[in-house]
Amino acid sequence: MTCRKVTKDVYFLGAIDWDRRLFDALIPLPNGTTYNSFLVKGSDKTALIDTVDPSKSHVLLDNLNDSDIPHLDYVVINHAEQDHSGSLPVVLEKYPEAQVVTNQKCKNLLVEMLLIPEEKFRVIDDRSTLMLGNKTLEFIFCPWVHWPETMVTYLREDKILFSCDFFGSHLATSELSATDQALLYESAKRYYAEIMMPFTVPIQKNLEKIQKIPIDIIAPSHGPLHNQPSFIMDAYRDWISRRVKNEVVIGYVSMHDSTHKMVEHLVDVLIQQGIRVQQFDLTRSDIGTFAMALVDAATLILASPTTLGGAHPQVVFGAYLANALRPKTRFVSIIGSYGWGGKMYDQLVGLLSNLKIEFLDPVIIKGYPKKQDFESLTDLGVLIQKKHNENAIS
Repeated sequence: MTCRKVTKDVYFLGAIDWDRRLFDALIPLPNGTTYNSFLVKGSDKTALIDTVDPSKSHVLLDNLNDSDIPHLDYVVINHAEQDHSGSLPVVLEKYPEAQVVTNQKCKNLLVEMLLIPEEKFRVIDDRSTLMLGNKTLEFIFCPWVHWPETMVTYLREDKILFSCDFFGSHLATSELSATDQALLYESAKRYYAEIMMPFTVPIQKNLEKIQKIPIDIIAPSHGPLHNQPSFIMDAYRDWISRRVKNEVVIGYVSMHDSTHKMVEHLVDVLIQQGIRVQQFDLTRSDIGTFAMALVDAATLILASPTTLGGAHPQVVFGAYLANALRPKTRFVSIIGSYGWGGKMYDQLVGLLSNLKIEFLDPVIIKGYPKKQDFESLTDLGVLIQKKHNENAIS
């Protein structure tokens, strides 16, 4: 790969990872990802904005060679996580004259994680600037989007926001800028759901900061560039709002078909009530798709058999994940079956302590569902529709 021009004297030097299918040993990557690094050539100085994942260091070094720069003055690190900073040691080995430009919190992490010597750093403050001659870099701190040290870098003259993980998407593509908006929206929403959703409040505050500056291009650390910044910024405004949709997400596991039959009946009832349903077998579903469904849903249903006195481990994980992601879901109910007893319901309720929700009456049955059990599930479906209507959810 060769470096590619973004605007005059601004170049993409990042790497496309077509084959990566798991991020942080947790997050599925059905479409791969990119690690975006950018070179800004000023009339006096040159700066690299972020590096790439260590597995792709050779790509970054090849692109730096292709850029034909005699020296590198600065390496700006917006975020210490290794998919952004991991190639910093090899870049500094190639360009020992370069200074690492970042904030104090990020510096501390880079010293600890990558063993970068203290003397290599130039520590900057919020809204401080760095002159490259005819180009000006401005640093805007965006803590907890999604780490405490995260910042973004703004190139004033070109109106480019190097937005770090903000507005990113795990999407391997040969296109430098986004063209397929439907695919980009889905990839960005998945990225938001898996990574950003727990940090809604900080994102709200930092989005207010960013929307006050003129932006022509958003250049995130993953995925294609946004030449229509309003598209992704409007999507974020929707996702971080308190608005939910007339949707129910059901995450379930069934061992001997009892719970599955309960889910089938409840899904039919909800559909008859005019509610959109997304159903996930948690033993086989992509957790990213499950997380993405939680972004908008008004109600979450967890459905589980009783296993060794508690919920099935995969439903426990589903509850843990929902609790960690902190979606704006309003209502939760728990359904399922048991043989000889257990504390499945109490266990799952205890796992959802982060959510600001109303628990609806559970339907926990013994054995295979009977007529009265199906009637209770019908009542639950009607109650969910009533709750949605009372809260003007559409």
